[in-house]
Amino acid sequence: MIRIAIPNKGRLHDPTVNLLKEAGLPVLEGGTRKLFAKTTDPEITYLFARAADIPEYVQDGAADVGITGLDLINETESDVEVLLDLKFGGASLVLAVPEDSKISSSAELQGMRVATEFPNITAKYFKNLGVDIEVIKVSGACEMTPHVGIADAIVDISSSGTTLVTNHLKMIEKVFTSSVYLIANKKTKADNEKIEQIQTAVESVLRAKGKRYLMMNVPETELETVKKVLPGMAGPTVMKVESDDSILAVHAVVDASSIFATVGELKKAGAKDILVVPIERMMP
Repeated sequence: MIRIAIPNKGRLHDPTVNLLKEAGLPVLEGGTRKLFAKTTDPEITYLFARAADIPEYVQDGAADVGITGLDLINETESDVEVLLDLKFGGASLVLAVPEDSKISSSAELQGMRVATEFPNITAKYFKNLGVDIEVIKVSGACEMTPHVGIADAIVDISSSGTTLVTNHLKMIEKVFTSSVYLIANKKTKADNEKIEQIQTAVESVLRAKGKRYLMMNVPETELETVKKVLPGMAGPTVMKVESDDSILAVHAVVDASSIFATVGELKKAGAKDILVVPIERMMP
């Protein structure tokens, strides 16, 4: 039995559950109010946990696979196998001070206090800079600490910067850049076919994002012109259409970002009946 630890709530929960559903492993008979949930695979179950606890759960074997932020993996210094960047949940740990502060760099915080929920990352950052600070560990409301005299600056997670502005803070430096990763227990991962299947399924969804499948009919005389237009992954697939005219069916995978321009060029090149279809998964 393989147990996958996923965030039970917060900004990482919904994107994680949606990604796993797209990978063919939807949550069954469970939810955030339960500790465990079944999947469509009888050998795979979900464990709902705090995102901050997942790295240690995976390290200690309470879960075989986990999905959580890179910042939390580094903060806990967990010894896990990092498998895959899932390309969502992007955020930064930033160094911030009150907006009316004259401090403009980390070097100016020598001998001062920095409050954070990420004491290990913060301590390493300032140590590498050769700046001696006092790290004040807090468990919440970090952005309030400079205003009540607990700290001179903070290191906190920021996605858009809105929270900083709301709390009259300004960012002076980025400390760490994070996104969400798929991780595994090192001992369980070794030669485990089921974990490889999970990784492949998730990766296939990521590969499909940003791609579109193009299908069109092309006069045989215009095939070479159309092929020059298509920015396909490995060249288009060409098939004979059973009709009185010399028509070919041409299929290709292209970047979604180029669809608008590509379709226009294809029509000029003689392509007809163009279909643009989303792709759910692409296996490597």
